[in-house]
Amino acid sequence: MVRPAGTRPGAAAPELDEEDLLRRLRAGEEAAYETIVRAYGGRMLAAARRILNREEDAQEVVQEAFLSAFKAIDRFQGQSQIGTWLHRIAINAALMKLRGLDRRHERSVEDLLPAWGGDGHFVEPPGAWGEAADGAALREELRAVVREKIAELPGIYRIALTLRDIEGLTNEELAEALGVTVNAAKIRVHRARQALRTLLHRFMSEGGR
Repeated sequence: MVRPAGTRPGAAAPELDEEDLLRRLRAGEEAAYETIVRAYGGRMLAAARRILNREEDAQEVVQEAFLSAFKAIDRFQGQSQIGTWLHRIAINAALMKLRGLDRRHERSVEDLLPAWGGDGHFVEPPGAWGEAADGAALREELRAVVREKIAELPGIYRIALTLRDIEGLTNEELAEALGVTVNAAKIRVHRARQALRTLLHRFMSEGGR
């Protein structure tokens, strides 16, 4: 299992001399491998956890991501930072893992989307979406609730929202990761945001229960 010491999930990696680190990795130095796991493993694991529901799956995905990266290190061209490259590998590995899981019993998103009345207006008008799901302006306690409700979304919508609003992928990158058109990716994120808004509204209406 990957257990990066001294790095909390999502924390920024320390400053590293990437050119020197790459040289050492390509030379097969064990200490360089330990450095890269410590520096980037936390963020990779956090991303995998947001995509997969089981901790065992997330741990396995990060392990696989590191193995894939180490095997491909000679082909890494340095067009992005090592951390960014590893992060994308982890996300792709998590998406591949997710596609292989049984998701037949997921809830439908339809009951979480705004409903239209016979007069052509919303039965319950949705509130305005002010910022990304993990925006810095949210208070810490509310952010925890948002993450909890994101986890309740049907898989394809949870993933789209997570990658777009939390992991920071562009619409084009999201479309590529999901294997859909850019327009389809945008629609998926839009529906996910609507569903999340419904879940949050229900939570607040029930007094935070």
